[in-house]
Amino acid sequence: MTEESGRRNLRMPDDKELFAVVTEHNGGNHVRVRCADGKNRMGRIPGRMKYRTWINEGDVVLVEPWDWQDEKANIEWRYSEQDAEQLREEGHIE
Repeated sequence: MTEESGRRNLRMPDDKELFAVVTEHNGGNHVRVRCADGKNRMGRIPGRMKYRTWINEGDVVLVEPWDWQDEKANIEWRYSEQDAEQLREEGHIE
């Protein structure tokens, strides 16, 4: 993190990943997400994140849609509120 600007280097999506916003928590390890491409998908929280990272409605996440089922996606990353604000300011998300 550079001190003068306060900007942090955030994890950005690779070729297969998209920004998304969690719209609904469906219990267990499933959430409903609205992706940057305009689609609503069922997001699956993988076991490696399930108990370490709490995902709530309104959180900005990084998802990777499934190749074989486009209406589903894996949650790959959760941004903190501060990181999400930076992404909004830089125009990556709305």
